[in-house]
Amino acid sequence: MAHYRSVGEIPRKRHTQHRRPDGGLYYEELVGEEGFSSDSSLLYHRRIPSALVDSRVWELPDLSTAPNHPLRPRHLRLHRLFPSETWRDTDVVTGRRLVLGNGDVRISYVVAGAASPLYRNAIGDECVYIESGGARVETVFGVLDAGEGDYVILPRGTTHRWVPTGDAPLRAYCVEAHSHIAPPRRYLSRYGQLLEHAPYCERDLRGPDGPLLVEGDEIEDVEVYVKHRGPGPGGVAGTVMVQPSHPFDVVGWDGCLYPYAFNIGDFEPITGRVHQPPPAHQVFEGHNFVICNFVPRKVDYHPLSIPVPYYHSNVDSDEVMFYCGGDYEARKGSGIGQGSVSLHPGGHAHGPQPGAYERSVGVEFFDELAVMVDTFRPLELGEGSVACEDDGYAWSWSGRGPGGKR
Repeated sequence: MAHYRSVGEIPRKRHTQHRRPDGGLYYEELVGEEGFSSDSSLLYHRRIPSALVDSRVWELPDLSTAPNHPLRPRHLRLHRLFPSETWRDTDVVTGRRLVLGNGDVRISYVVAGAASPLYRNAIGDECVYIESGGARVETVFGVLDAGEGDYVILPRGTTHRWVPTGDAPLRAYCVEAHSHIAPPRRYLSRYGQLLEHAPYCERDLRGPDGPLLVEGDEIEDVEVYVKHRGPGPGGVAGTVMVQPSHPFDVVGWDGCLYPYAFNIGDFEPITGRVHQPPPAHQVFEGHNFVICNFVPRKVDYHPLSIPVPYYHSNVDSDEVMFYCGGDYEARKGSGIGQGSVSLHPGGHAHGPQPGAYERSVGVEFFDELAVMVDTFRPLELGEGSVACEDDGYAWSWSGRGPGGKR
């Protein structure tokens, strides 16, 4: 995100001496993207950031996938994945269950009550949407407080951990890219400023306000769980790297690359006299996928408008909708509710349920909340999909099941 921030203590000029109170030097670390050719930040550590004393294999949860074959739309009930008695001992990092994935993106879900280990994704950026609950996200850049409706964007390589807050379970919908995740290019000036037509601006983004210093040099042999490219399913592997001291030793940093939070309630919907296509709802993009959100909004105001979506064949994309609030008008009668995910694959037309067209005529406002991921390569089914699928969804438009059975 090309929006400059300066946090904590930094020297006046980069790549120059920054001395500790005792006269010793702080250690400068450049965290940068695309081989020194894109956004970066400079971090100043009290200790050498590359020091390592051990590494061992981290056995990742099941990341295998199976094709959506025979091809059909799917309805997944994510709230069924975590029984009520298990969430208190589950954490946001190791407890994720893979729902959908391809070579560009993986979508997981988790319900957590325990603090996670320190974690770093070395494959791509993460976008974690908080369905409900709250968390303190501790990072090498500082702290983000996240709650219901927040997107938390964590750049590739950011060491962090999730600490749930409050008594309620933390429900998190995790989008892991094999690339970077950023605002859509059409929202940005050539220098990276969010433009006037963008549905949010820099004022809506919350970054760390100060360094997070873990005091005490006596803290030794600190484990960091790292997800990286390797021999596992989807080319993903895990390693536990053991550092001689705690990585949260940064006294200051500046630059344009850092974690931040954005609340879905700060997204200003773009509306029109007739139905607006999904790109009007876009919030972020990655390589070969986009993230959109559908928020409570005034709907189409042409006197002859039909506010629900028209039926469409998005021939280049698979569409994934996560229903996280309100009452999604186009899906009434399908069984979809809070915590549901629908997968509408490329190769098959999709749209509102029977009766939704007529019911929407004359409606002025939709009270709905959903996060959509559109991918430009087919999505496959993770073990989480198989565990929570509603087998009747594909036939809900016709009222007839496989083989034409009523």
